[in-house]
Amino acid sequence: LILSGSPYSILSKDRKAPIVDKEIFSLGIPILGICYGMQLIARLFDGGIITSGHNEYGKTKIKLNLKSPLFKDLKPLETCWMSHKDSVVKIPPAFNVIASTPNLPIAGIEEPKNKIYGIQFHPEVMHTPSGMDILKNFLFDICGCSPTWTMVSIIEKQIKKVKDKVKEGRVICGLSGGVDSSVAAVLVSKAVGNKLTCIFVDHGLLRKGEAGKVVETFKQNFKINLIHINAKDRFLSKLVGVIDPEKKRKII
Repeated sequence: LILSGSPYSILSKDRKAPIVDKEIFSLGIPILGICYGMQLIARLFDGGIITSGHNEYGKTKIKLNLKSPLFKDLKPLETCWMSHKDSVVKIPPAFNVIASTPNLPIAGIEEPKNKIYGIQFHPEVMHTPSGMDILKNFLFDICGCSPTWTMVSIIEKQIKKVKDKVKEGRVICGLSGGVDSSVAAVLVSKAVGNKLTCIFVDHGLLRKGEAGKVVETFKQNFKINLIHINAKDRFLSKLVGVIDPEKKRKII
């Protein structure tokens, strides 16, 4: 679980401030709190938090305890991005300090036994150069996740899904030439081959030369069965004299 940042103050009495049930920490899974998320962890485990007189916003140097698995393969001194007003000033029992800055003695905490971590800075932004490494350490080393998602695996999964659904049948696809229908058509074509027939209705509202490009792309490049219907007159005649955009949309 990752508890994200928030524009709210953990010390606010505003009911809109995000809160979680402490029971989630009994699930036995790793938890990372970022900024507000770290303050929330500290609050739930009886740490001390104060609101400073000014916001800390911008880049700063941060000293890391490299013994923490969260900071594996990082340098002892990194650059990070801060954006907060509240600060943890007392760590909860059983927690350790794993990061600090010149202005913030407690910029990172951990409870290693239950794999609970908190960082006051933002690893997800480009201004924290090692931020993605920190998130990877949490996901792959601490949580044990596997980076198995790839575009290729998704394509293979979708092709199999189409094959299982179509079996010996045939497929008709309404093709506009836009991204969504084009991707769908190519995926289905890879799954069922010439059992796919695409129907492209040229309504006369495409960009100049676009209809020809759609036909060329799918007939010549992808070798997909394509029926091209020229319906320009039918569509445009219905739009004569119509000014209101919403009425045009409904007519089309």
